[in-house]
Amino acid sequence: MASIDRSDPVILGHVLAEHQDLFNRLTMARRAFAAEAVPGAEEVAAVQACLASLRDHLHDHFTQEERGGFLEEAVARMPRLGTAVTALVVQHPALLAELDKIIASLPSSMESAAAWQQAGQAFAGFAAHMMAHERSENAVVQEGYNEDLGLVD
Repeated sequence: MASIDRSDPVILGHVLAEHQDLFNRLTMARRAFAAEAVPGAEEVAAVQACLASLRDHLHDHFTQEERGGFLEEAVARMPRLGTAVTALVVQHPALLAELDKIIASLPSSMESAAAWQQAGQAFAGFAAHMMAHERSENAVVQEGYNEDLGLVD
């Protein structure tokens, strides 16, 4: 008979897979902004598509978290984590709005390297905020499931 306090490997595997996918999407966008030359319309369109895909993924990811699941389960296991989970959920609209602002600021083509660099810096700021959010989320999951997932360090 399984213990109720035992972590569900399916849930934890899903968390790990979701966060790896998110990290990969952030990395792809970072690479797109890493180009030193002023991008043409085709490159800008590719970055816009990459950011739109990231935005859609984040929206779905956040919606799933807000409907219950591993965060809710972490709180059920350790009710004192409720405040931390609430703080994480409150960040979701701001993170999406930050990414929306970056997407909206990208013109169809860049006139200067400075404009491209500014867009890249805005994305780097967003990525830092997103990674801080994910580290906090991972800490809650690890504490709630009493598992070291190797994600926080």
